[in-house]
Amino acid sequence: MGVGGKFWDLLKPYARQQGFHYLRDKRVAVDLSSWIVQHETAVKGFVLKPHLRLTFFRTINLFAKFGAYPVFVVDGTPSPLKSQARISRFFQSSGIDTSSLPAIKEGVSVERNKLFCEWVRECVELLELLGIPVVKAKGEAEALCAQLNSQGYVDACITPDSDAFLFGAKCVIKGIKPNSREPFECYHISDIEAGLGLKRKHLLAMSLLVGNDYDSGGVLGIGVDKALRIVRVFSEDEILESLHDIGKGMKPAFNDGIKSLNDGEESCSEMKRRFPHCSRCGHPGSKRTHFKSSCEHCSIDSGCIMKPLEFRCECSFCSKDRDLKEQKKTENWWIKVCDKITRGPEFPNRKIIELYLSDSFTEEGFSMSWGTPDTEMLVDFMVFKLHWDPSYVRKMLLPMLSTIYLRERAENNAGNPLLYEQYEFHSIKCINTRYGHQSFVVRWRKPISTSGFTQGEAEKSIVVWEDELVEDEESVDPLDGLNEPQVQDDNGDCFLLTDECIGLVQSAFPDETEHFLQEKKMRESKNKNVSKEASSSRTTTMGVQRSITDFYRSTKTAVDTGGTQIASISAEKKRQATSTSSSFSKSVRRRLLFG
Repeated sequence: MGVGGKFWDLLKPYARQQGFHYLRDKRVAVDLSSWIVQHETAVKGFVLKPHLRLTFFRTINLFAKFGAYPVFVVDGTPSPLKSQARISRFFQSSGIDTSSLPAIKEGVSVERNKLFCEWVRECVELLELLGIPVVKAKGEAEALCAQLNSQGYVDACITPDSDAFLFGAKCVIKGIKPNSREPFECYHISDIEAGLGLKRKHLLAMSLLVGNDYDSGGVLGIGVDKALRIVRVFSEDEILESLHDIGKGMKPAFNDGIKSLNDGEESCSEMKRRFPHCSRCGHPGSKRTHFKSSCEHCSIDSGCIMKPLEFRCECSFCSKDRDLKEQKKTENWWIKVCDKITRGPEFPNRKIIELYLSDSFTEEGFSMSWGTPDTEMLVDFMVFKLHWDPSYVRKMLLPMLSTIYLRERAENNAGNPLLYEQYEFHSIKCINTRYGHQSFVVRWRKPISTSGFTQGEAEKSIVVWEDELVEDEESVDPLDGLNEPQVQDDNGDCFLLTDECIGLVQSAFPDETEHFLQEKKMRESKNKNVSKEASSSRTTTMGVQRSITDFYRSTKTAVDTGGTQIASISAEKKRQATSTSSSFSKSVRRRLLFG
């Protein structure tokens, strides 16, 4: 939840729209519970164990596609304040009066339900098998995410809870969608300070007024807009103490740059008595005076111009009168606001303030190190939990393994020559564009293993790709699924095709990348020259005068010839595709390469 009201709407104008590359090589803290809650609600009943499926797909996407180093944070024992607010919110939604309910005793917390805890435990086990660090918070996960961010352990935190800013977060990503063209929203506290003039304690004061995770009600009758107007009156150093004084019944001065109300009343009375205004044109001076000597503001020789319906006199006397009325209106509003705050019980709650300003949200000696996936244990885990085929698990895991392999290669310029002890880097096939993001399609070589199959069956299981620039078809996947590695056969050699970061491949294999880019440049130059020659030929042909009959005859012939050629090519491609398509199931084809 975070801060109550429409707090995110207040911050949205100051969000940065970031794309795929923003998180590359950055460490990010992820609130695991928010992922589970969000997608368990969205796809519940459609798939088996959606929390595990989502965590598997999205973690690999975050690691491989976005190039980030994620560290997951799980909730610890909730604060008694959070437990009390949760119970209060439940009874309020049920229409039950909470005033007569006994308060939760100090130090007593209410744990989450057992089913949710089981989901978290399964996700943690999966993440550990993937080699991703998991840290347990003392209380709320978003609090530890913010602490890791503020202390420099991570570069950003991914959480939908807006109170991460209250815990000290400097960069908050509300959510990511791996399979979408839309950029994600990234909020920096520096942008919020520059745009709204609000710092951490100002945001904390707003949460006390409109409600938060530890006080669901806030102050009755105060929303986000009104709270923003209140906290802007005070500096960051004095805002919390000023709220404390208001809670005790004191009314600090609401200084808006206009002189005091008592002097203003005397001046207003004096101005009305000494400086009358014409009832016809509205300008200073009486109607009789304007009739005798004309009005200097109306600029006509005699009489006055009838004032419009929305006339507003801009003379100094009227301006002062308006300022004084606004001053009185503001002071009356301020008195009412202070009275509302005073009526709130124990406002502001010192325990909530201390909790948000604390900087101890985790156990001592936590570790943040990224390892290599335990592939075989992971396969057994996913087969047991989700009933996936072992070859499918290995196939879906390949993007993460290839990213680790390329990172190690880029750092050490050596290391293990084989990916997953089976595949070697062969070449760059083409550039793939998916969701507006370009990547290299890399070929990994592996000899075809025909154990248990005939050579003919192995050949049937190969899907042939054309060597060209590819733009994948895009579809919405609520579980953020992965792009399955493709398979290619070339003269008896079997190749796996994976999408890889262009910069990462360039760092790991600079010579091969340079060779591919040079060939690509030569092909583009050749195609450009061919296009120019064709254009020149058409221009020359068009310059020869021909009869209408000849023109239509030649055009029709060209069209027919082209159509025949196209049909011939299409038939040949269809015949090749049919001859190479497999009559076996997907699991059989996967075992040829991932068994």
